[in-house]
Parts: sequence; structure tokens; C-alpha cells
Amino acid sequence: MHIPRKPFLAVALSLCSFGAVAQQPQHLFFRVTAGPKITTPVSGRLLIFLTPGSGAKQMDENPFQPTAVSVAAKDVSDLTAGASVEVDTDDVAFPAGFSSLKPGDYQAQAVLDVNHDYNYVGRSAGDLVSEVVSLASFTPGQGAEPAFTLNDVAPGRPSPPDPPGFEKSSHLEDFVSPALTAFSGRPMHVRAWVITPPDYDEHPKDRYPTVYWTHGFGGELNGAKFFGAMLFNMMAKKQMPPMIWVMLDESCPTGTHEFDDSVNNGPWGSALTKEYIPYLEKKYRMDARPSGRFLQGHSSGGWATLQLQVDYPAIFGGTWSTSPDPSDFHDFTGIDLYAQHANVYHRQDGTPYPIIRDHGKVIGTFEQFARNERVLGPYGGQVASFEWVFSPRGQDGRPVPMFDRETGDVDPAVIAYWHDHYDLAHIVQTTWTQRGPELRGKIHVFVGTADTFYLDGAAHKMDAVLKALDADAHFTYIPDRTHFDLYTIYKEGGDPKGDRYGLFRQIGAEMYAVARPHSNWKAAE
Repeated sequence: MHIPRKPFLAVALSLCSFGAVAQQPQHLFFRVTAGPKITTPVSGRLLIFLTPGSGAKQMDENPFQPTAVSVAAKDVSDLTAGASVEVDTDDVAFPAGFSSLKPGDYQAQAVLDVNHDYNYVGRSAGDLVSEVVSLASFTPGQGAEPAFTLNDVAPGRPSPPDPPGFEKSSHLEDFVSPALTAFSGRPMHVRAWVITPPDYDEHPKDRYPTVYWTHGFGGELNGAKFFGAMLFNMMAKKQMPPMIWVMLDESCPTGTHEFDDSVNNGPWGSALTKEYIPYLEKKYRMDARPSGRFLQGHSSGGWATLQLQVDYPAIFGGTWSTSPDPSDFHDFTGIDLYAQHANVYHRQDGTPYPIIRDHGKVIGTFEQFARNERVLGPYGGQVASFEWVFSPRGQDGRPVPMFDRETGDVDPAVIAYWHDHYDLAHIVQTTWTQRGPELRGKIHVFVGTADTFYLDGAAHKMDAVLKALDADAHFTYIPDRTHFDLYTIYKEGGDPKGDRYGLFRQIGAEMYAVARPHSNWKAAE
């Protein structure tokens, strides 16, 4: 039977067992054509972004307005110049299929994510992009099929200029790890920018305390260099004590590997502690002892550094972790993963679990966050990134999902694995006899009471565990601070905008006091 198709509205038909025709939901198709700038076949995840209104120059998803942008996706392979692909905007879409849009004025843009990393960094260098197409007076199912041409190539992110003197103090250290290479079967690199103090060369006999810093979710090597330049500037202005900062890159195709050993990502913790750090300590004048080896990071970097301190307490002399990802899975952004019939989408009474807030206002739910991530692609999203680190490996070679993406139901077997291997509060509590002597007094955590992702809840739970162990841990809860303004320090009579990175200065001074307890170093005003 041949059913003529309307201009861009496909009506799916099927035959029931009695031969009658049953009409299925209508599907809306958009056409995307590869432009002439494509000189070789390209593949990737094709994304179409759509919002109400007009006049936008660029369109992207926004996790802080999760339903403001509609997105549809389709994987494409070997697309050549002039070739077109039909995207079913009701097949894989968020927050709903495009055919459910109300009539009105819209605008849309197509992006081919050639690196499969949009979930992690957004559009990146080499992605193919169309112009923003106006869909004025648009009614799904009526008029001509919306058409897009991939005619532009997304540029790389511009790098800010380096501060004076930074070039001689910044060193890219790219190390091929034998352990990670053996795991992956191909060369695997541990990368970091090593930032030496401004007067490092002028004091050839001096050794320096060393801080191993790593970024949060969405960060990468260039961003690590940016923060290294900022820390160098602080040292140059005598606002930060002279230390070596190792700005580690923990990004990977699956998100962030957290510098933890994982059956999915590989032995990143072992590679760092047994290979990379010894390599650096032979090359640079580092203290090379626990009392001069520190950790620092924010968000996912906060969890990574907290984990490294817990797992390697005899190697590091302390971590100063800020807004770490959940360290106790009794409070996974507000969700008790160990509860009977646990569900990450909704509570027992059916109310949704929030995951993003602006102080007291809920901005997005866990379900919205997860469903949007699923449309953007299977790699590099925040939720999937947790599974690539924490989950057991499935028969398909991928991590076993922690929860059902359709229903939100938690898999108790997977959570049992998470509990035994990655719940830091549990690990500390059950191994304190072995870890305690080396770990006592070394944990410092800072988090805002209004953390954007509800990360203060897990911090409180781990704090309680450590208090019960008499671990001499230091947890600081900064009133009304979010995930993004935690580092700002306000001084009476000072800049009303505050010192945006003031907490860095405080943390640096605290680390230096541990490494050099008899030093009289004081920060310049």
C-alpha cells in the first residue's frame, strides 16, 4: 500500500491482526543538506535546535533553561557535499517531539557534532553548522519542509593572552602512560600544564610545594592553562605563595575520568600516582614528599581530588576540594540511591527530584537533565560520565546504566557496585583502621549552602561520617553561595563585587602553612 506523504509530515501506518489500518502518531521531518565546504565524507550526531522567536545568531541547549530550547537528533555517517538527510524530529527529541509545537514564530539551527563531544563542551572546533533559519508563522504539518544547509565550520575557542613572564613558567607535560596504554591497546596520554613560580629560575637550589589541581565537568587542557595563568599572576603579585601548580586535564571522550581507577576508563589513579607524579618529580624541583604534595579542584575536580586523598593518603598531604560531586550516595544531588525502590526521576509521592536550582528556585529536574543528555548523545554527558567511572562493565563493553532512562528506576545491583567501590564516605568508614593514620587532618571541603546542584547535602553526610571517626576533617559551609560564586570573598570597604578568586588565595596560604610551617610568608595587599 502506498500512502502519499504530506510536505513534511509523515503519517506512520500499521496493519493490525484483523487487517484494519491503525494510525500511529504523526512525525515531523526536517531536511539537512551538506554544503560545498564539506570536501570529505563526514559523520557525527546531527542536532537541530529550535526556539520560539527570531533574530538569534546562534542556538544551543541551555541546562539552566532546560525546556526553553527544543532539540532533535540523528546519527549520520559519510555525509558528502550536496547530500541530504531527513531528520525525524519526533524520534529522538527533547523536551518533546517537534510535531507537538504550538503554531507560532520559531527559529532553528542545525549542528553536526563531528567529535561526539557536544554533551561535554558544546559546539567545538570542526563541527559543521547551518545558519539560523527563521520559521515564521510555523504550524507543524503545514507548509514546506524546513531545510538547513551545513555551510560553516565552527572555530576553536580563542585563548586569552598570557600574562607577562608566563611563557617561561608554563610547561606542557604530555606523558604516555604505560598502564593506560596497556589497558586501552593504544597510546594514552596524561596531560597537564606545569606552572612554576615566577622566580623559579632565579633560585636554582630551592624546592617548592606542589599542588595537583584538576578542573570540573566541561573543563579541558586549555581551560587548565587559563587557571594556571591566573595562579601565576597571583604569585607574581605576591598574593599567592610560591608553589608549583600542576594543572591536570581529566577530560576524556566519556566525560571526566576523575583520576580514579575504573573498569571502563582504565587505571587513571594508578597512572597519576605511580607514573606521572614520579616523572614530574624527577624533572622539576618539587618537594616530592607528602607534606609538600597537595590536591585542589572544584565540582567534578573536587570529587577527583577528594577521592585521590582518600585512596592515596600516604602520597598526598591534604586536599582542598570545593563543591565536590556526591561523596556519599545516600545523597546523590538530593536522591538516596540506596532507598528501597529508588528512582532518580521522582519521589515515592510522584513529585520530581530537582537537580538545578537558583537559591530557592528550582530550575531543572533530574529527569529533564537526563533526557536532554540522552538526546545530545551517548558520550560525554554528566550523568553518563558518572557511569563510565562508577559502574561495572557490561557485556556490550559499555558501563551498565545506573538507572533506566525511560522510568528513572535505579538498578540495585549497579548501586551495590557503586557503593563498594566509589562511595567515599563508605570507603573511609569501613577502612579507617588502615587509612586513618595517614588521612587524619588532611581533608578540607568548601561548599555553598545554596549549591546549584544540591552538593551541600552529600558534603554534610560525609562530614558526619568523618566526625564520628574523629578524622579532624575541615568542612566549611559558605552561607548562600552557589556552585559558581563560591570562590568570591568580600571584604569590608573593598570592591563591592568582591574578589572573585579570593578562595584560591586562602587555600594557597593554608597549603603553604602545612608545607612551610615556620615560614613568615604573608600575602601582599
